[in-house]
Amino acid sequence: MQPRILSCTLVLALAACGGSGGGGDPLAQPTELVDGIATISSVRLGSALRTLPAEPLSTAEQASLTFMREEEKLARDVYLYLASLWGASVPTFTNIASSEATHMAAVLTLLQRYGLPDPAAASGTGQFTDPKLQVLYDQLVASGSGSLVEALKVGAAIEEIDILDLQAALSFVDNRDIRLVYDSLLSGSRNHLQAFVRALQLQGVTYVPQYLAPADYAAIVGS
Repeated sequence: MQPRILSCTLVLALAACGGSGGGGDPLAQPTELVDGIATISSVRLGSALRTLPAEPLSTAEQASLTFMREEEKLARDVYLYLASLWGASVPTFTNIASSEATHMAAVLTLLQRYGLPDPAAASGTGQFTDPKLQVLYDQLVASGSGSLVEALKVGAAIEEIDILDLQAALSFVDNRDIRLVYDSLLSGSRNHLQAFVRALQLQGVTYVPQYLAPADYAAIVGS
C-alpha cells in the first residue's frame, strides 16, 4: 500500500505553483475536544471567520481547497466503513469519523465563502471525483478489512498522510482564513494519530510510522 504517493502528489505539485511559506496562523483555532477527540466547532469557526477578510485566491489555493474537501471525506468514509466492521470492538473509528465530518464541514465553509463548487456534493459514501482518492479509498478499506489491528494501522496511516498533505499545503497557502482552517485540521490529525496509536497499544501493538519521519512522529505521539 502506497497511499502517500497517491494523495500527496497533487498537493506537492500545487506548492510549485506559487504562494508563500510560513508557520501557523496566530489566531486561536476553532477546535474543541469531544470524548478526547479533536473536532472543529462550527460556532467558533464562524466567529473566527467573521474577523478575517475573504482574500483573492490563487489557482493553487483553489485546487487545494477542492482536494482537502475530498481528502477529509476520504478519512470519514474509510472510518465509517471500518466502524461497520470493528466498531463493536473499539469506539475509535466511530468517534473519529464524527470528527472528520466537522473537518469536511469546515472546508465546505471555505468553498462556499469563495463561491467554489463542492466536489463532494453529489458523491455517496466511498465515492470521489478525484480518481487518485478513489483508488486510495479502495486500497485502504481493503487493507483494513482483514483484522482490527490492520484497520487501526490504516487509521494511523491516514492521519500521517493528512499531516504531510496539510504541511505541504501550508507551505504555499497565505490566505489567513484558509490557514486557520488548515491549522485546525492539522491539529486534529495529530490528535487522531495519537488516538489510533493508543488503540493499537491496547491491542499490544507498537505502531511504527509509515510516512512521517521518526523524529516528527515521536514529537506528535509524545505530546
